[in-house]
Amino acid sequence: MSLAEILTILLLIIFFAVMIGVGFYSRRHATDVNGFVLGGRGVGPWLTAFAFGTSYFSAVIFVGYAGQFGWLFGLSATWAGLGNAFIGSLLAWNILGRRTRVMTQHIDAKTMPDFFGKRFGSTSLKVIASLIVFVFLIPYTASLYNGLSSLFGLVFDIPYWVVILVMAVLTGFYVIFGGYMATAINDFIQGIIMLIGIVAVIFAVLNSNGGLLAATQKLSSVPAEGWTGGAFSSFLGPDPVFLFFVVILTSLGTWGLPQMVGKFYAIKSEKDIHKGTVISTVFAIVVAGGCYFLGGFGRLYADKIKWVTDAEGNKIKPLFDTIVPAMLSTLPAVIIAVVIVLVLSASMSTLSSLVLTSSSTFTLDVIKPASRKEMTEKKQVAIMRIFIVFFIAVSAVIAVVKDANPSVTFIAQMMGVSWGGLAGAFLAPYLYGLYWKGITKASTVVCFIWGTGLAITQFVISMTMSAADIAALPGILSLVFKSSIHSGVFAMVGGLIIVPVISLLSKKPDAEKVNEIFSCYDKKYTAEITQKERIEE
Repeated sequence: MSLAEILTILLLIIFFAVMIGVGFYSRRHATDVNGFVLGGRGVGPWLTAFAFGTSYFSAVIFVGYAGQFGWLFGLSATWAGLGNAFIGSLLAWNILGRRTRVMTQHIDAKTMPDFFGKRFGSTSLKVIASLIVFVFLIPYTASLYNGLSSLFGLVFDIPYWVVILVMAVLTGFYVIFGGYMATAINDFIQGIIMLIGIVAVIFAVLNSNGGLLAATQKLSSVPAEGWTGGAFSSFLGPDPVFLFFVVILTSLGTWGLPQMVGKFYAIKSEKDIHKGTVISTVFAIVVAGGCYFLGGFGRLYADKIKWVTDAEGNKIKPLFDTIVPAMLSTLPAVIIAVVIVLVLSASMSTLSSLVLTSSSTFTLDVIKPASRKEMTEKKQVAIMRIFIVFFIAVSAVIAVVKDANPSVTFIAQMMGVSWGGLAGAFLAPYLYGLYWKGITKASTVVCFIWGTGLAITQFVISMTMSAADIAALPGILSLVFKSSIHSGVFAMVGGLIIVPVISLLSKKPDAEKVNEIFSCYDKKYTAEITQKERIEE
């Protein structure tokens, strides 16, 4: 047995033991719906910030996006990581954090569909939103397993389905037992592993290439179309327009994702929002910025990665999921062991957040309203646990089928459009719903149709048309449907325009009900003067 195998097995045993222990420890917080879904709304800033960050950054980013966008943009891909930090984290916490915490507590909303239902006084709107979550979140959940196979292949010669099974069972165990609190505590532990791992990998990769200066000089000599050199080490890279779309989708998109916004529901107090903002932003700078910066050196490993080839054996394009593993293959055994635990941590933290969001949404916003009998808290929690098993099982099966049948391209395409579909449908009505009394139910419905409609259209076009056919589409359509990244951005930005326009043209909401909802922002809080302050006065 090699040193890498011994170290990896040792770290995995410790990691698994801690995850299981946290699940048992958190059982006492998961006895009712509020505790199981939101941790009793008493989660501190550190746990919330790390839960936000680890839900944001999964193995998809470390292996897939870092490899893909690092290859396409070089070091300028780092802008995507910085966008994630300052738009996806800093601005999200500042703009959504406090208002989400205050309003959702005031109207007793436990999920994003529940928020829509109570904010606009519509059970049907809540059910529609929950169905959108169900349809688009499952393929996104399945994508979390991407990249695990190639990384574990660096050390172990085991089937891919075994890796998926271990990850799925362990994640399901601690989420089922401990609910949100177990997820938050494990996210904190997993986040620390991610921070240490990213920094260690960056230093190791740069050192293996002679240091930062030498690695950058090597990268600057790599040619690109239209460039004699320096494209992949330049400030904005070879394709700044596409880079801009990537930054917007991966950064602004978090504002409309239920598993991300849900973290603000559970934070303990308003003052903790400020602490969580700083912690979350720093975490994102290190993890996201580090991932994309690392991926920027991917072209230095062009001879070590796997390629898609034509019938004559000519290289067409790289398999992006193999780029980061190729970068790691030459590193010391201890670094490889840390990276495997890092990626497993990133995947499990996001998986736990997604399945908890899916199960709670489907139970509270679909099953409960449809039930003719009164459902006790205990029964609701039991149903959520059943659906956690269901969602994890379905996502695992999808991932195995996709890996075993690369020709089944519809799964990959559905994964690609899921983020844009969710954010396109929810971002605008959620944001305006927190700030503007004039937003209407009709505008929310139209935005749901707009976001999901654009995503489904993108899916159909991607499945039935070639890149050349898409480029030949008339007018702006060729740009909108160029990729799921482009259509996702148009879905989000379009929603921000559509919602206010439709709201101004449609029937106004009941002023009395809306004023009562917004009264939560008018409450004033006073603090008692301490004995020491009285003496000083």
